[in-house]
Amino acid sequence: MLLIQLTGLSGAGKTSIAFRVQQMLLQRDIAAEIVDGDAYRQTICKDLGFTPADRRENIRRLGAIAHEKVQQNSIVIIAAINPYEDMREELRRDYDARTVWIHCALDILVERDTKGLYKKALLPAGHPDKISNLSGVNDSYDIPIKADLVIYTHTEDLETSSVRLFAFILDNLINGRD
Repeated sequence: MLLIQLTGLSGAGKTSIAFRVQQMLLQRDIAAEIVDGDAYRQTICKDLGFTPADRRENIRRLGAIAHEKVQQNSIVIIAAINPYEDMREELRRDYDARTVWIHCALDILVERDTKGLYKKALLPAGHPDKISNLSGVNDSYDIPIKADLVIYTHTEDLETSSVRLFAFILDNLINGRD
């Protein structure tokens, strides 16, 4: 039916928005599923690390899973950082995925730090708890150049952001891709 790929830094709100929009769709009797990057890293992607090659393979696997679910006549939302523009383009090309950038200002993400990752990424070099692969801080994150929709979670609340994505999905169902 439709594949939406949410991209954004850790803590930007991808998963929260995805689950809220899923509720909104299900209330209208529209089949909707979420492919959550964090959840799948515990199962079919648990063999992958955070190297660029592993991150790309992770997205390929999530894309294939999502595509299977789309073939079963469902709207599927992938909620994953998906840091590389080439991978977002691959999902667009291979599965006609729409790209939605869940954008949040870095200073707000550091302040929120829902998973404690920013604190660890900002530790001094050599600190035993320092992580060196946090997208957007000390690992790359390509700003989406072909986003179909941008949602600014540092200026919008969850409900406003969710309503915007919900409206975007309904518009795509009715009108298809421009």
